[in-house]
Amino acid sequence: MAHKKTQWLAVAAVVVVALGAYLGWAQLQDAGLPEGIAAGNGRIEATEIDISALSAGRISEILVEEGDFVDAGDILVQMDVVQLNAQKRQAEAQLRRARIGVETAGSLVTQAEAERAAAIAVVAQNEAMAEAAATRLARSEQLVLSSALSQQTLDDHRASARQADAGLAAAQASVAAAEAGIGAAKAQVVDAEAAIDAAQASIDAISASIADSTLRSPRAGRVHYRIAQEGEVVSPGGRILNLVDLGDVYMTFFLPTSQAGRVQIGTEVRLVLDAAPHYVIPASVSYVADVAQFTPKTVETADEREKLMFRVRAQIDPDLLAKYILYVKTGLPGMAYLRLSDDVQWPAWLGQIAQ
Repeated sequence: MAHKKTQWLAVAAVVVVALGAYLGWAQLQDAGLPEGIAAGNGRIEATEIDISALSAGRISEILVEEGDFVDAGDILVQMDVVQLNAQKRQAEAQLRRARIGVETAGSLVTQAEAERAAAIAVVAQNEAMAEAAATRLARSEQLVLSSALSQQTLDDHRASARQADAGLAAAQASVAAAEAGIGAAKAQVVDAEAAIDAAQASIDAISASIADSTLRSPRAGRVHYRIAQEGEVVSPGGRILNLVDLGDVYMTFFLPTSQAGRVQIGTEVRLVLDAAPHYVIPASVSYVADVAQFTPKTVETADEREKLMFRVRAQIDPDLLAKYILYVKTGLPGMAYLRLSDDVQWPAWLGQIAQ
């Protein structure tokens, strides 16, 4: 009799436990999301930045490790610049040579201008001599007519006049040659100045390449992983590091047509991560796709149209991220909840958000 009583008590206890479990399950079902609250699952993501070499070269040093936090402007990678420094020294030598060339060409201009001045003086002298010879010849021709001057003397005066004219022509040619020399010297000056500009441009380009060989972080973030190692040779654009911008963290999830059509940019979102279900993270909608991600082969009925899913992105508050920067991790799965109407109240378990 006592044994049967014990069995009945055991059965009753099982029934009570089962009934309690059922009531608890039913209560959880009743505590589902209210009308006007949409939900979707996703993972925490962040903007990724590749740190790449602008030009082909050898990696001299990588100054960070995977998982390190970096600030904007921090040096991450130093490429080998031995050849670039040699090229820069060569360009600097060409610049010095070009500057000397400018000075030399300037001296040639001065010399050519002096030669032109001397040639002009010789022209003036020969003009005077030609005028005197012409006057003497005209007088002699008159005297010969009156037999006051011999024919020999007249012939001598004619020869002197022709000689003076020839000297004048030669002096004028010297002036023209001096002016041509001035033009050539000035052209050398222009060429030398252009050489200076070219050499300076080469130095600037090489200096820019040297500066680009020091790879800096474009923004604050965390080193996600290293793609290349020290000593490796990378091609132009070759990736070396991957950074995660922890100031731009979001969750991407999907909503059906009926809900996605009611979502606006800036809509309030609450995120709950599987790894920390007791914390509610505030966010806001920053993107809603204008094209469905999943499209059935035929779209005819309302049920089929409901299968269209649109991608939605919920951006986490940057100020909150800055406060908990050391705890931010990408790839964590979770749920996103958003209000489709401002009149809807958040459930109590979503009401307390992280501060």
